[in-house]
Amino acid sequence: MVREGFRSGRRWKAVTRRLRELKMIAKGLASTDHPILAHIIPIRRCNLSCKYCNEYDDFSKPVPVETMLERIDLLGRLGTTIITISGGEPLLHPNLDQIIARIRHNGAIAGLITNGYLLTADRIKQLNRAGLDHMQISIDNVKPDEVSYKSLKVLDKKLQLLAEHADFHVNINSVVGGGTHYPEDALTISKRALELGFTSTVGIIHDGSGQLKPLGERERNVFLAIKKLEKSSYSQINYFQDNIANGLPNDWRCRAGARYLYVCEDGLVHYCSQQRGYPGKPLAEYTVEDIRREYVTAKGCAPHCTVSCVHQVATIDMWRGPQTLTAPTSEPGSSNLVQIESASLK
Repeated sequence: MVREGFRSGRRWKAVTRRLRELKMIAKGLASTDHPILAHIIPIRRCNLSCKYCNEYDDFSKPVPVETMLERIDLLGRLGTTIITISGGEPLLHPNLDQIIARIRHNGAIAGLITNGYLLTADRIKQLNRAGLDHMQISIDNVKPDEVSYKSLKVLDKKLQLLAEHADFHVNINSVVGGGTHYPEDALTISKRALELGFTSTVGIIHDGSGQLKPLGERERNVFLAIKKLEKSSYSQINYFQDNIANGLPNDWRCRAGARYLYVCEDGLVHYCSQQRGYPGKPLAEYTVEDIRREYVTAKGCAPHCTVSCVHQVATIDMWRGPQTLTAPTSEPGSSNLVQIESASLK
């Protein structure tokens, strides 16, 4: 009886979560003057050191919780509809539950990207109570190696705990490229994720600036096999990866700095995790005018970008908003923008 009640509660939360997601989409279609997704960093430190990753260190202290709550409120005032906590490893922040609860208090959908190492049954239940909506864990291989310790062998028991206790949606992201030794591991990971009732996505590991690393034939075959397994959800908006897998550029309108914000541990707004430095403006000073400027600013890194979340957010505006400015090529933080012909990007 208790177990059936838990399953019913989980189903009800899934329904209400989907309704809030539909509301998010409707709001995004109605207006372009607010961010759809913001990634915010409460701590740069990580308990792992994956060789391909450039988003961590081994010494940073957590951002004070009062500062994080202020930043969440600032994102709320900008009308941000999804706020995802990343890192580093966010589970290392001692006040993570407060941060998640504040996201929900501001009416936003709360997400978390974690390596999963620190999950326990009690920790998962705490995340339930805080109001977490989505969790993503990237698993890079079946057995740990010198490239990554995020392996299925180590994390499978954590995944079982999530399947048993989590009220929130869980997505498992496997990867190909970037020096992984056995591309077939990604397919094994995806099948295990689906077996446990999670959704599964596949990512292509980018270089240090978020740029394209074309796949070999063996990797492409695995990539295509995983895509056939994927269930329908917002995280499966990944048509752009077909070109990436074949070493081809994408023709799209990147809305970083407008519909997508990356807020670093210092509280500065950047285009994304791989293009830190511009706009480089404090979140406390970010306004709708900044959003409007970046919405129509084309980014030179866009054709070969592999940063999935930015691509996904851009799909809501792919049919509108020709970009008439181009991002500056001068020093980061410069406000110099160059006018370009809007017809070229229509």
